[in-house]
Amino acid sequence: MRVRSIGFSTTLCTYLQTPRNLHLSLSTRRYSHSDMSVVNKSVHPFDKSRLDALLNRRFFYAPAFEIYGGVAGLYDYGPPGSSLQANIMAEWRKHFIIEDHMLELDTTIMTPAPVFETSGHVARFADWMVKDTKTGDVLRADHLVKNVLEARLAGDREARGLAAQPKDDEKDKKRKKKAKTVVVQLSDELVKEFESILAQLDNYSGPEIGELCRKYDIRNPDTDNEVGEPQQFNLMFASSIGPTGQHPGYLRPETAQGHFLNFSRLLEFNNGRVPFASAQIGRSFRNEISPRAGLLRVREFTMGEIEHFVDPEDKSHEKFREVRDTVLSLLDRHVQVSGSTQVTQMTIGEAVDKSIVANETLGYFLVRIHLFLIKIGINPKRLRFRQHMANEMAHYAADCWDAEIENATGWTECVGCADRAAYDLSVHSARTGQPLVVRQALKDPIITEKEVPEFNKKVVGKTYGRDAGLLQKAVNEMNESQLTKLKGELAQGQATISAEGKEFAITSDLLTIERKTFKQSIREFTPNVIEPSFGFGRILYTLLEHSFWCREQDVERGVLSLPPVVAPTKVLIVPLSAKEEFNPLVQEVSTKLRKAGIFSRVDDSNTSIGKRYARNDELGTPFGVTLDFASVQNRTMTLRERDTTDQLIGPIDDVITVLTELVQGTIDWPAACNRLPAYDGVQAVD
Repeated sequence: MRVRSIGFSTTLCTYLQTPRNLHLSLSTRRYSHSDMSVVNKSVHPFDKSRLDALLNRRFFYAPAFEIYGGVAGLYDYGPPGSSLQANIMAEWRKHFIIEDHMLELDTTIMTPAPVFETSGHVARFADWMVKDTKTGDVLRADHLVKNVLEARLAGDREARGLAAQPKDDEKDKKRKKKAKTVVVQLSDELVKEFESILAQLDNYSGPEIGELCRKYDIRNPDTDNEVGEPQQFNLMFASSIGPTGQHPGYLRPETAQGHFLNFSRLLEFNNGRVPFASAQIGRSFRNEISPRAGLLRVREFTMGEIEHFVDPEDKSHEKFREVRDTVLSLLDRHVQVSGSTQVTQMTIGEAVDKSIVANETLGYFLVRIHLFLIKIGINPKRLRFRQHMANEMAHYAADCWDAEIENATGWTECVGCADRAAYDLSVHSARTGQPLVVRQALKDPIITEKEVPEFNKKVVGKTYGRDAGLLQKAVNEMNESQLTKLKGELAQGQATISAEGKEFAITSDLLTIERKTFKQSIREFTPNVIEPSFGFGRILYTLLEHSFWCREQDVERGVLSLPPVVAPTKVLIVPLSAKEEFNPLVQEVSTKLRKAGIFSRVDDSNTSIGKRYARNDELGTPFGVTLDFASVQNRTMTLRERDTTDQLIGPIDDVITVLTELVQGTIDWPAACNRLPAYDGVQAVD
């Protein structure tokens, strides 16, 4: 007898009509590559409204305090969103902290004001904003220019018949508040102007953005009112420490300062040697001007930051040879300043050799960032590295590249990789008087000779009184050539020194200058810092966009093709029946998967198997196993792959072994198909 047991159209009542006490005979046919289902993920164009509906329905994330009306820029993660973010962070730890032997930190969020005053954040951590001249609504200036010019270019393309403007649903329009697209053809010259402005928009200063608003009549798209002159707005959340309010503080906008303030302890932990890297995952806060882009622009978020401390005279990296042939998509500052956004495909070795990327350590981390993003599921064709232009460079950075990921809103910075030079350690050391330096024993001592001034302090004090200090300061600040010249003048009898409008006549009785030999056995220097900085919320959202598609046969059936390494649930266990005889087997499979380190979930609801699988396709679950009456009798189960929906079958332990390797990434689905027989939905029963 041949019975259909677990195809998508199968219902439990149909299955229960089949004999249960019969022997199962498994087919041994294996999948060939030609047998495997071909999946067309692009047959339906990407529909953001469908993705948003799925993420809301399955509670990946939602606006915080929603029943109170919500607060812009604040979001809560639901069970699948929390698991997805945790898995991304776990992979980040493996990829960076473990593989590169980094030192992990966990530093405080609340930070005393003097720390950020010293770091420059109080004075310079700001964005430009403009106000609607009538309503007082506040908009981020560069985003306003970007949205309006992009809308005008979209209207021009539609007027020329080059592209149709997609229609957003009304709810989406209200939430995004984007500039309205008006179908008007622009002159070719104006199109080029707009494209050039957009290519280098991040390079404009506040006054220059104001000039753009006036020149091109850029208004608030919500009201069509004019906007005022751009003003700087500091993005840090101010607070106070203690009950009196006498100790001002801030919620940190980045985790980096915790690394720098603990540098001496980290250096000692690393036996006084550089290079080394510290790493931290933690919450940060930025009071965004107008957060309207979901997880891409929020006020509270989780960051992962690495501070790689390196000798400023040697920014090579011992592992650079391993990555130098990796090809990246690079958009350097010179291309942007010329008004273009054309990327160049180039090996990182060539980019460093040509000084497009400043040094090997910076290049090494660009490749490591690239590999991490690809591993967790980002589409490499929608990933580029863009170099910061002069005006957009952070106040602490000597060079900076952003890993930008393309999504429905355009290109979004998800990772920044900056060469912060010695800025942070230098300013904190100067403010506190604590030496944040490396003392390195030299293999070969350095022998130097130099002129050394020595005052007869008793005579100088008696001769010049209170001005003695002024004279000594002036001499001590002289360079080698000035001291040599002064030494010659003293040998002639007398020399005259000017300092702050006063003149001092000195002789060899007051000052002698001798040439001395110095032996330097210790080199003291302030290390430079290379800093990769990750925004996990942005990475998570762009990953969801890149993973989403709809079944060719049914656009209503959405799928998230999340890689097993980050998928919230790795395996769905589907018992065909709720009868008690299934319980021990379900428990056994669940326990074995758990012991193998695989997170699984049992779906024993009374809906059809097809609906249960479809529901978990939306959650990104890559694999499913079905336990039926043949499983109870013969200890077999089927294994389903999410994207193709192809199924394999085999003994329970064999399936679990294959599943473990699939989840761990040691084999892929084609390899699994060579390990287990194909299952076509029909089982032979005697």
